[in-house]
Amino acid sequence: MEDYAWVIEYMPVGHADAIKREPVVQLLGEKFFTLLEATVTPSASIVIGQKVYVGKEGRNEVSHIKGRLKYDQLSNGAREFLPAMLKKAVKEKEELFINFINKARPISIRVHTFDLLPGIGKKTMEALLKEREEKPFESFDDLHKRVSTLSDPVGVFVHRILNELEGKEKYYLFTKPPMLPRYGR
Repeated sequence: MEDYAWVIEYMPVGHADAIKREPVVQLLGEKFFTLLEATVTPSASIVIGQKVYVGKEGRNEVSHIKGRLKYDQLSNGAREFLPAMLKKAVKEKEELFINFINKARPISIRVHTFDLLPGIGKKTMEALLKEREEKPFESFDDLHKRVSTLSDPVGVFVHRILNELEGKEKYYLFTKPPMLPRYGR
């Protein structure tokens, strides 16, 4: 469950096709990059890019979590803003992603976790493995300096997370898999 989320879309009168007109936000969860939709409290002042509390008790801006969204349920504005918000989120969680690079292991005899990251080919993977063996990476800057073939480490993670949110990946490294349809009652 997410405790905090970033606002990626604010619709002051809700969806155009909604029966009940109420202010709605679309959100990107901080911990699992979960896409959420929520109603807004009447007194809230909402700004796109703002971090809001979405935990169980004591919400100020959000009154009710309507549910989890799939990528294709996001508004056009939310889809446009999402990459920039993901970039900010990845930079904020730099330690987590550097730890991922420092601890990534083979999945099988032929596939390494690095193979699942976009833009990391054999040459870059070999450089990553060699450099982290000498000394663990400390930051995105350190990673970029020591592995010159990796020009945009933040962009690699942003691209991967976007692909996961869009449902384009077989394995989920940073997000939860999309919801499966429910059959029966």
